[in-house]
Amino acid sequence: MPFLACATDDSDHLANLRRLVASRWAVLVATALLVVLAPPLLDIVLPQFPILAVLAITALFNAVAHWRLRRAGLATAGELFSQLLVDIAALSAVVFFSGGATNPLVSLLLPPVAIAALTLPLRSVIAIGAAAIGAYSLLMIYYIPLPMHDATRATRLHLIGMWLTFAVSALMIAGFVVRMTALIRQRDAELAAAREQALRDERVMAMGTLAAGAAHELGTPLATMALLAGELANDPALTPAAREDIALLRQQIGVCKEIITGLSRRAGAERLENPPLQAVDRWLDQLRLRWQAIRPQAGSRLIVDSSGPAPAIAADPRLEQAVLNLLNNAASACPMPLDLHVNWNDRQVAIGIRDHGPGFPPEVLAQGGLASFPAHAGGSGIGLMLTRSAIEQLGGRLTLSNPDDGGALASIELPLACG
Repeated sequence: MPFLACATDDSDHLANLRRLVASRWAVLVATALLVVLAPPLLDIVLPQFPILAVLAITALFNAVAHWRLRRAGLATAGELFSQLLVDIAALSAVVFFSGGATNPLVSLLLPPVAIAALTLPLRSVIAIGAAAIGAYSLLMIYYIPLPMHDATRATRLHLIGMWLTFAVSALMIAGFVVRMTALIRQRDAELAAAREQALRDERVMAMGTLAAGAAHELGTPLATMALLAGELANDPALTPAAREDIALLRQQIGVCKEIITGLSRRAGAERLENPPLQAVDRWLDQLRLRWQAIRPQAGSRLIVDSSGPAPAIAADPRLEQAVLNLLNNAASACPMPLDLHVNWNDRQVAIGIRDHGPGFPPEVLAQGGLASFPAHAGGSGIGLMLTRSAIEQLGGRLTLSNPDDGGALASIELPLACG
């Protein structure tokens, strides 16, 4: 019997049916060999013709099921239910011609019940259980006895058969439990990951709402600051040094207003749903130059590690903000120029941002795969959490590491299909 997964949808039923049909071939071959070889080896009389006829009919039925399942895209619980009934009927017929309930192999009526209990609805499980119990009960009354004149030898063969049945049942149950335990652990891990993702998305949405409100409220004080800075710039009493400082202040106020305007613009659904396509190297270089205009004291260089034409990638605002967050973190960690690496193949694009500072703190590397990043000496960890969430929403992955030759490396991998 096959080891089936606990299933509820049609695709799982199809996989279970295919396992059942495939394993039935092995059971039919083993049973046919046993029917042919047992009489001369064990010196017992078996009605071989009716038993082989039952096996032939079952093999024909299995061939039709195998042909159908190769072309099927889905299967229903009713099909799996009917296949288990066929197993019960075939085994009952074989046991009927070979001693009935006195045949130890009658205990193999239990595996179909166990499979049904883990794969089918309650009503189907009850029906399969009732069929197995009914078959066992009838085989206690109606069967063809095996002629065994030596009672001692008959008892010994019965004990050997019981041992064989126990060994087969033990192997089946052990394999079944191991497989089901692995499936349960896998589903528990998937559920835990889904819960973490939901919590992370909830936090990101909450922070996005707060950011939108803050951006709206910051418009008025920034306008006031820009007005005052403009009036101060027209003061004839200012020294050249003060004029330079005010010019820098006005430039930074303008950058803040552009950021807020861009935030409001990028919040639009049309922008998110239809981002423009750009070559990844040109897009990354333009983004680097815009970032460097905001942080003129920071240096950076773009290194293209692949040859040939660069693939097009969607200039999604979420990806842009993720890269900007990583650039800001790297510039804050080390004043030395940053290295931006980009490479690609036919499946994905990889972007690496490396600084030459002290590297990521151990707690950040240790908890980088969790729902949030811990606060550390370099910041609160919110930027990394938002970056990771944005990249995962685009189907990518963020990896943090400390290279052996020093510094910190943040790697982004994005599938081209999501670009």
